Amino acid sequence: MNCETCQLKELELEAIEIKDVLRCILHTIFFHRTLTLVRPKDVDCDLFEITYVQCGLPDLEKEVDEKINQFIAWVEKHPNRRSQVCLSFFDEKNKNPSWFTNKTERIYWEQWFINLHVVSPKGHGKSRSSKATTSIGGKALEEASSKRAALGLLIQEVLFQIINFANEKKDHIPPISDRIFNHEISIPSSSDSVFGWNADVLRRVLNS
Repeated sequence: MNCETCQLKELELEAIEIKDVLRCILHTIFFHRTLTLVRPKDVDCDLFEITYVQCGLPDLEKEVDEKINQFIAWVEKHPNRRSQVCLSFFDEKNKNPSWFTNKTERIYWEQWFINLHVVSPKGHGKSRSSKATTSIGGKALEEASSKRAALGLLIQEVLFQIINFANEKKDHIPPISDRIFNHEISIPSSSDSVFGWNADVLRRVLNS
């Protein structure tokens, strides 16, 4: 089975922005790859002027949040690193079925790579006067606001990238199911380098 892959544009962000960004991206992918009947709901980002759609499935929302929290924990131990979150869709088939065994194998048919560069917020040196402190603080807030607005525009570009890919790449999708497609969300583990983790994901795809 052909496995289509989509490398999303890299986003540079701060740790406080991870939850909003990953929720937005992951739920957008799920919504465009869910063929079962759902009750979609609009969700506003907390930090960005962006509204996205969730499938309205509590179990899926819980799974996404759990994975995001795990990724945030990894980021705290590996600051200022480039990393990836991978959402894979797969089909399960019996492998050499017989009456005494029922092993299954995963056949990956699509993978989405969310590329992130999580950076620490810039610190500011001490100032001697309160007027200078106020001036620097005001400038810092203005810069932070401008930077977040720019990130919001980049997130929108990623969302359009998702929509375009999802609409253009359909021939590889398995027959319509009455449930959400089998999937897994992969994040780097505490012992992984980002390159080692990528190699592991690639190895699984090649073996499927």
